[in-house]
Amino acid sequence: MAFIIREANEKDVLQIFEFICELADYEKLRSDVTATPEILHDSLFVKKQAEVLIAELDSVPVGFALYFHNFSTFKGRACLYLEDIFIKPEYRGKGFGKQIFARLAKIAVERKCDRFDWSVLDWNEPSIKFYKSLGAVPMSEWTVYRLSGFALKKVADSIQ
Repeated sequence: MAFIIREANEKDVLQIFEFICELADYEKLRSDVTATPEILHDSLFVKKQAEVLIAELDSVPVGFALYFHNFSTFKGRACLYLEDIFIKPEYRGKGFGKQIFARLAKIAVERKCDRFDWSVLDWNEPSIKFYKSLGAVPMSEWTVYRLSGFALKKVADSIQ
């Protein structure tokens, strides 16, 4: 069996979209998905707002990771932020997720990123256990806030 991790290209847009939908189903958030293959193509390959790795086993896509750079003002450097990682359920427990994390960590080191961050849903115990096995620590002193939808538009419209 040949396992590879490769950078996604424009031909992978439908596969990326399928992985996003499968991830949303797993997280019970399918109704939140408003992405389309067209939006993904524009965001990933035209605007280059994020990057994607595709994991394949014997040329069959089994998972993906979508990541981008954020920035630490205190460090004065870019950091790597993992937005999503997903391995199809039937391929979990084979070390593929660990290999994707190793690849992302290597990318972070090569790009001189000072940190590699991501979020996890509180109920996702299997993922939390996996992340801790890698040596990751939760940032319990931080709470994530979000503006979206009407609230985002309202704040944006408040500028004169």
